Amino acid sequence: MDDKAAYRALCEDDTSLPLFLQAWWLDATCGDNGWNVALVRNGGGIQAALPYQIKRVRGFTVVSQPALTQFLGPWLSRSEAKKANDYGRQKDLMSALIAALPSYDHYVQNWSPGITNWLPFYWNGFSQSTNYTYILRDLGDEALLWTQLRDNIRKEIRKAQSRFSITVAEGDLETFQRLNTMTFARQGKTPPYSNAYLERLDAACASRGRRRILIARDKDGGVHAGAYIVWDTNSAYYLIGGSDPALRNSGAMSLCLWEAIRFAAGVTKAFDFEGSMIEPIERFFRAFGAEQTPYFRVTRTPSRVLRGAIMARSLLGAR
Repeated sequence: MDDKAAYRALCEDDTSLPLFLQAWWLDATCGDNGWNVALVRNGGGIQAALPYQIKRVRGFTVVSQPALTQFLGPWLSRSEAKKANDYGRQKDLMSALIAALPSYDHYVQNWSPGITNWLPFYWNGFSQSTNYTYILRDLGDEALLWTQLRDNIRKEIRKAQSRFSITVAEGDLETFQRLNTMTFARQGKTPPYSNAYLERLDAACASRGRRRILIARDKDGGVHAGAYIVWDTNSAYYLIGGSDPALRNSGAMSLCLWEAIRFAAGVTKAFDFEGSMIEPIERFFRAFGAEQTPYFRVTRTPSRVLRGAIMARSLLGAR
């Protein structure tokens, strides 16, 4: 069995693989020929895997992750070994994964917050920067989740419900796409993915019962905001959102996310806001009472030409 076929079988059998590492997710976001996987096998079983998107960018080979994919990076099989032995095991498995990667000019991936050891990659010439997400670890007590919200979020939710008579219900992709596009347009940007891309991903998620589109409307049918969440066995993820810039003060986005959390409590264990290094977005997510959680952005650029271009861009941006 070739590596991709073996990995597809693993994804079917092992629920510890996060949503973004699933073969069907990679098919939807990269296309069947746009991704591959490095594997470490032992005795017929898969001990470690590192799926990746591979593409050509201006003549360079880039190993990365697709749009709307919070993280990829390595997956390691469970181990009951004591810590001292397991760290040695992790070193061996990660070193083998690195050796199994294809030739590339640039590697860049965000890793799952669950992977806290990147030392074997450091020893092999990789670099790391730390990003942050916010995670609600336990969705079991709604009353407690409500009390952990900052006062301003609770006020926004109440305002949306009482003053603007807003309710949140399941919505359609077309309505959500309009809200999402409005949000980028307000910032003078275009979404980093096409409507066709989102439609393809949505079809894959919907067919597996792994997504929910929530739309906030007022009593007159006015559409204020929307949230798109996906989930696996262990966590829900706030994938993307959107709101009407003319109605941003209604509190609808706060209400949307609160309802997303309440919904997630019925299908999984945790809620990941997917974080942001942008200060106003970080402040908004933090206000929901979630735990600040670090994750790694790991890079390596063997190409001298590309490394020089990246350094020059960084220096120019610092001026």
